[in-house]
Amino acid sequence: MIFRETRLHGAFVLEAEKLEDTRGFNARAWCQRELEEHGLVSKFVQTNIIYNKKRGTLRGFHYQAAPYQETKLFRCTRGAIYDVIIDMRPDSPTYKQWTSVELSEHNYRMLYVPKNFAQAFLTLEDNTEINYQVSEFYTPDSGRVIRYNDPAFRVEWPIPIEVISDKDKNCPNFEH
Repeated sequence: MIFRETRLHGAFVLEAEKLEDTRGFNARAWCQRELEEHGLVSKFVQTNIIYNKKRGTLRGFHYQAAPYQETKLFRCTRGAIYDVIIDMRPDSPTYKQWTSVELSEHNYRMLYVPKNFAQAFLTLEDNTEINYQVSEFYTPDSGRVIRYNDPAFRVEWPIPIEVISDKDKNCPNFEH
């Protein structure tokens, strides 16, 4: 696996290191030892699948408050997404800054999202599917949401948002 740290400290894009031949390729999708060698969380307690019917579907920004913060590892297994993360660590030099990466069935990238980061994605194709692992069990009472167009973050989306939940569309502006 190839680890590329994003401009937000602790968040990584993981790329498949393909061993190719005439049949196709073989690549490691996850390795506990390699994550630990990079100082990353390697214990995941749950794997989830998200299916989206329509291009332009937005999900997020979601994260878990203390003490139930989640580290996540995202991979798009069908279609493509524009994945955005926001650093929500008040003591971080990149606090409230965001970065994005395109994940697709063709590029085999994964996004490692550390705890205390909010994460959202916008589907770039119809019939998109995401597989992701989380380090903590979901605790509804500690779930937090940031609106996709909150002026505190100024996230830029590459295509129009066509489908969004009321929860993601109508939450109030972020306050420290």
